[in-house]
Amino acid sequence: MAGSKGVVIAAMIANGGIAILKFIGFLLTGSPSMLAETYHSISDTGNQVLLLVGIRYSSRSANEAHPFGHGKAQFFYAFLVSVLLFGVAGWESLKHGISEVQAGGHETETGAAEFLWFTIDIETPVDPFWISVAILVGAIGFETWAFLKARGELRRQMRTYGWSTYREAFKRTSDVSTLTAFVEDTIALLGLVVALAGITISRVTDNPVYDAVGAVVIGVLLMLFAVALALENKRLILGESLPEDIEADLRAVIEGHEGVRSVDDLRSMFVGAGRVLVTVDVSFDPELVAGDLEERVAAIEDDLRERESRVKLVYIEPEL
Repeated sequence: MAGSKGVVIAAMIANGGIAILKFIGFLLTGSPSMLAETYHSISDTGNQVLLLVGIRYSSRSANEAHPFGHGKAQFFYAFLVSVLLFGVAGWESLKHGISEVQAGGHETETGAAEFLWFTIDIETPVDPFWISVAILVGAIGFETWAFLKARGELRRQMRTYGWSTYREAFKRTSDVSTLTAFVEDTIALLGLVVALAGITISRVTDNPVYDAVGAVVIGVLLMLFAVALALENKRLILGESLPEDIEADLRAVIEGHEGVRSVDDLRSMFVGAGRVLVTVDVSFDPELVAGDLEERVAAIEDDLRERESRVKLVYIEPEL
């Protein structure tokens, strides 16, 4: 949990500062790619706030209304993030980019920007193009820092749980806050490179349509990754179980206990980030007395938690 929170805070600080710099760059150049990137960073900053709310809410203790705790709050808020990433950043970037492409990329002259219903004209002694380049290069540096922090936490989880690839981690992790930050930082770096390429090619060719195409590409990237994030959060909101191989290991742990005749049923479900509920129906030797049975059940619960660190809640129904 601490690692996830640190990753989200780092991403929020980076995106908040970058959003301001990108908007300044847009005001100085009127660049569609810069405006698309501004939408992107504003959305990312708001998204990190939502993720922090989810982390805080999920730490609430269990109560009568929520007997298994509030851990799934992280899944819900991460799903909201994916919707906002798609609808706010992705759609606005795509819409603005398409509008610019249709207009031939000549909505405004360099040094003038149209934002909402305002036209803003700012004179600067420095070529606005180089200001934009400096802002984008600086943003790449900040985003790289946030990306490396998110990747470090994700790789730590990969080592802990034996995941060999990022694709496997993407499909198996329950730490959606770290996953979302990692995905957002990855898209942010791609978007910055696209924006830098767009304004540079437009400058070299004296054809602003490439800048507008950059905004379209950024919008499409955001929307594709948003859909992928939504699908990953859906599996956890609906109550995904542990992978079959891990459930098989847990069955073997139970069956290895003296007095256990068979494991009749074993079910698991993620009830939060790194928090799993396990319920088991176990047939015990009918000759066990009540005191021995209680000790066996307690020993099995301890061994299950030791075998799989994510198992936090265990309910065993003994059958004689």
